[in-house]
Amino acid sequence: MGKVVMYSSVSVDGFVADSNDQPGPLFDWLSSGDVPLDESGELKVSQVSYDYTRAYWDQIGVTLVGRHVFDLTGGWDGKPPGGIDHVVVVTHRPPPEGWDSAAPFHFVDGVEAAMATAQQLAGDRVVEVAAGDVGGQVLAAGLVDEVRMDVVPVVLGSGKRYFGSVDAQHLLEDPDVVSQGHRVLHLRYRVRR
Repeated sequence: MGKVVMYSSVSVDGFVADSNDQPGPLFDWLSSGDVPLDESGELKVSQVSYDYTRAYWDQIGVTLVGRHVFDLTGGWDGKPPGGIDHVVVVTHRPPPEGWDSAAPFHFVDGVEAAMATAQQLAGDRVVEVAAGDVGGQVLAAGLVDEVRMDVVPVVLGSGKRYFGSVDAQHLLEDPDVVSQGHRVLHLRYRVRR
């Protein structure tokens, strides 16, 4: 079974989006360099960010998100982002009306059941958990192995928290990766067991 990684770009004050669900400048680092990060050529980062991010992205088999993120993105038009094989959506509601049932999206009720589905689909590849409320629930359930943050030099002041509404203490190890790209600091922490 692959590891479970909670991941997102985040402001210095701990937000993944503002109060209106807008990321603002949090993804600017993905277009601030000259090294293409994917085949589209739209994402261009510094060499340091490429080396760190591409190696990680190539390990991801499944992304686990909440229904809110799914709805905000329009379900990525039925195509998992970044070439990922599957997306597991934690939701109490059925897929949207008219949703293509052949799309590699799985709608599962409950965090634990969603994680079981994601791990089965991922095999020995990484299950990436989107930061925010669902990510915080997965962390609180003790199911996260690693926390990755792309810290962007901006203070949003308020908004959607990286760890959602986690209300208990969770210890992380010291970061085992600290890598500075252009307009971003990449950090990786293992979750202390």
